[in-house]
Amino acid sequence: MGNETEKGITKLKSDICCLTIIGEIEGHSTSSSQSKTTKYEHIIPKLAEIEEDNEIKGLLILLNTIGGDVEAGLAISEMIASLSKPSVSIVLGGGHSIGVPLAVSADYSYIVPSAAMTIHPVRTNGTVIGAPQSFEYFNRMQKSITNFITAHSQISAEYFEKLMFDAKNISNDIGTLLYGKDAVSSGLINEIGGISDALSKLKELIVTAGQN
Repeated sequence: MGNETEKGITKLKSDICCLTIIGEIEGHSTSSSQSKTTKYEHIIPKLAEIEEDNEIKGLLILLNTIGGDVEAGLAISEMIASLSKPSVSIVLGGGHSIGVPLAVSADYSYIVPSAAMTIHPVRTNGTVIGAPQSFEYFNRMQKSITNFITAHSQISAEYFEKLMFDAKNISNDIGTLLYGKDAVSSGLINEIGGISDALSKLKELIVTAGQN
């Protein structure tokens, strides 16, 4: 039998399932038809199926995303982190914005040397009502993202927030752009590596999980 593919989910010939997260994370609003998107309403039920499928022993997550809907991205991240099966992520092109919690949601994370990750505060392209409740919402959402990232990586909250509010690293904006080795040295990502490294690590975690 060949590989089975549906909406970014690939069941490999082995006992490993591959989840591809590319383009823009599409949430409550539909993105442009010209944009490559990952739809959270497709990914979340598939993650539930992976959890229930006894033939699947591990999950490999391939990331190349510009970010997107904050709530949708965080929901997918929480689902991945709550899986009982081993998971490994690899940032191949970009793991920007809400792609950061997606990258660290796995049990172990890799990034290729040329890949980049953008860390910046929560923002919106829509209309914001100038009320204290609106700003409180953004603050709480930012805190949730920071807490998730620091809980699932080796980066400290203080250093993460320093990178997030850096006014010198990105032109005409605040935040920080981290490339491969910098993402690792910051504690955000576990290791520099490619697809073979990620698969080897996942197989190792699967064996360890089977012994427990």
